[in-house]
Amino acid sequence: MDSHTLEKLEFDRIRQLLARQAQCSLGRDLAMRIQPSRKLSQVELWLKQARQFAAWVTVNGLPPFGGICDVRPQVRKAVPPAKLEPEEFAALAATLTGVDLLREYLRPPEEGASDAELVAKLGERLGDFRVIIERINAAIDDRGQVRDEASDRLARLRREIEEVRQKTRGVFDRLLKQQSTVRLLQYANATFHAERMVLPLKADQRGRIPGIVHRSSDSGQTLFVEPAEAVELNNTRVNLLQMEREEINRILWDLTHIVHLNQAEILRTLETVALIDLLTAKHKFALRYKMRIPEINTKHHLRLNRARNPILIATIEEDTEAGRPVHQVVPVDVRLGDDFDIMMITGPNTGGKTATLKTVGLLALMTQSGLPIPVADGSTLPVFDGIWIDVGDEQSLQQSLSTFSAHLGRILDIMHRARTSTLVLLDELGAGTDPDEGAAIGRSIVDRLLDSGCLAMVTTHLGALKALGFELKRVDNAAVQFDIETLSPTYELKLGEPGNSNAISIAARLGMPKRMVQVARRHLGGGQKALNRAIAGTLRGRREAERARRDAQDARQVAARATLAALDETNALKKEHETYKHWVERVICLKPGDKVLVRNFDKSGQIIRVRLEKQQATVDLGSMEVDVPLTDLIFEA
Repeated sequence: MDSHTLEKLEFDRIRQLLARQAQCSLGRDLAMRIQPSRKLSQVELWLKQARQFAAWVTVNGLPPFGGICDVRPQVRKAVPPAKLEPEEFAALAATLTGVDLLREYLRPPEEGASDAELVAKLGERLGDFRVIIERINAAIDDRGQVRDEASDRLARLRREIEEVRQKTRGVFDRLLKQQSTVRLLQYANATFHAERMVLPLKADQRGRIPGIVHRSSDSGQTLFVEPAEAVELNNTRVNLLQMEREEINRILWDLTHIVHLNQAEILRTLETVALIDLLTAKHKFALRYKMRIPEINTKHHLRLNRARNPILIATIEEDTEAGRPVHQVVPVDVRLGDDFDIMMITGPNTGGKTATLKTVGLLALMTQSGLPIPVADGSTLPVFDGIWIDVGDEQSLQQSLSTFSAHLGRILDIMHRARTSTLVLLDELGAGTDPDEGAAIGRSIVDRLLDSGCLAMVTTHLGALKALGFELKRVDNAAVQFDIETLSPTYELKLGEPGNSNAISIAARLGMPKRMVQVARRHLGGGQKALNRAIAGTLRGRREAERARRDAQDARQVAARATLAALDETNALKKEHETYKHWVERVICLKPGDKVLVRNFDKSGQIIRVRLEKQQATVDLGSMEVDVPLTDLIFEA
C-alpha cells in the first residue's frame, strides 16, 4: 500500500493504539508492523480469524500470557559454540511454560470445533516443549541460578566447596579472635582477593603475619595478606570453584544444544504466540472503541454506517482524562459504488470535509489490515487494490514548487494509477489558483476519475464543481452541515445535496453592515445565483429520495437480524433434538453393569436393571441401591 497514503491517514497512530492492547512484547512488536493487504483472500482470512477469536474469547475469557516474553534473540543465539546464560534459560522456560498454558487454552471442545476452526489451527501450531521445560527447570531455577541438582558432579563439588569454605572460615575466625593479630589489622574483618580469603594488614606491620602479600590498597596504607595456614585451603577452594565453573558451562552447553535442535520449532511457535496476542489486541481494541468486524463484498460497493474516526475517538479520550475541553465525534454515513461512484463534498472551512475524507480512507486501510472498525451494522467495503490520497500541504521545498504545482503533480500521478479497484481521495480540488481555471481543471480530473471506474471522494470550495452532481450520472453531492446561528460546524454529512461556504451569511452574523451584505449578494455572479436556485429546487426531492433509501436500508437490516435470530433458534432446536435422540438410543441399549452418573446424587454407579415401561432404572451407587427416573441418568462419554 502507498506509504504516502499511510502517512497522511496517520496509520502509524492506529498501530500504536493497537499495540497498547497487546499482552506481551511479541504482540506489541507485531502490531507495530501490520500492513494493509490488497489480496481479497488474505483480508477475508484475517477478518474471519478475528471474528472467530472474538467469539472464542467471549466464551473462554482472554488467553493467558503469564510468563511469556520475547525470547527470540536468545533462541537465535543458541548456536554452538555459543551458550545461553542461566537467566536466559529461566526466561525461556517461563515463556515455554506460558506457551503450554496457551495451547491448553486453545484446545477446542469435542462439539462445536467447526465454529472455531481457525482458532483451533492456531493451537495446533503451538509446539509441545514440556520435555525441554523439564530439562531446563531441573537445572535452572526461576531466578536464573544453576541448581545443585543440575548434575551429581555439581552437587558433589558444591558440597566440597562449602566444606572448604567452613574450614577456611574457621582459620580466619581463630586469627581474628587473637588480640595480637587484630592490633596489626586496619579493620577486624577478613576480605577476598581473587576468590582467596585475606586479612587487611597495616602497611607498617609488614611481615608480622606470616603469609603471602597479594596486593596493597590504592593509598598504600593496607596490605592484603593471605595467612600461611590458609594458603592450602584457599588453593583447594580456588581449584574447586574452577571445576564448578567448568561443570556449569558443560550443563549450559548441553541445554543450549537442546534448544538449538528445537530452534526452528520454537521460533515458529513464538511467531504464532505473537499472532495470538495480536488477535487478543484486536479484540480489546474493538471493545475499547466500540468497533466491529466489517463485511467484505466483491461488488465494488462501499457503505459505512455511522462511521467514526478511531484516532479522533482516542484523542477525545486522552483530552477527557487530561481535563481538557472536548468535542464529540459525529458519526457519518457514506456510500460509494451503488448509485454513484464519486462523491463531491462541499461546505464551509473547518466543517469536517477533510475529516470525512480521512475517516473513510483510514477505515478502508484498517479493514484491509484485518482490524475492526467503528461503524454500525450493515457496513461493507470492497478490498481496494490501491488507496490514493492528496491532502494537506504537499509543497516540495527541494524542487521549489508552489503548493498548487505540488498538489497537481500528486493528482496527476494518482490519475495514472486510478482504476476500477482503487479508492481516490482528493482534498480541496481546484484550490490554489484562479477559481475559474481551478474549476475547469477540477472538471477534467473528475471526468478522468469517472473513465477509470474508481471510487472517489472529492472535497472542494468551488461552487462550479457542485453542478457536477447534477450533470454527471455517477457523481453525487454531499454537504457538511453548518449552524448559521452558532457559527459552528455540526460535522453532519448530508448525502444528495451540496453545501454552501456561507461566507456572506457568516459575515452578516459577525456584524457586517446590512447594506454591505446586500451589495455583496448583488455582486454574486449570475451563474452562481442560477445554480443556487436550481439546487434549491431539487433539494426537496433529493432529501425525500435519500430518506426513502435510508428507510429501506433500515428495513433490510431489521429483516436480516430477524432471519439470523430465527436461524439461530432453528439450529438450537436441531441440536437439542440430536442430543435427545442420542440419549434415547443410549437408554434403549442400557444393560446391567453399564456405568452411569445419577444427576440428583452426583455420583457414579452401575445399572442393576431397567424398566422402560415405568421410565425407571435401579442403580447401585456402592453404599446403596436407588430407583431413579431415566431422565436423571447421565451417560459417560
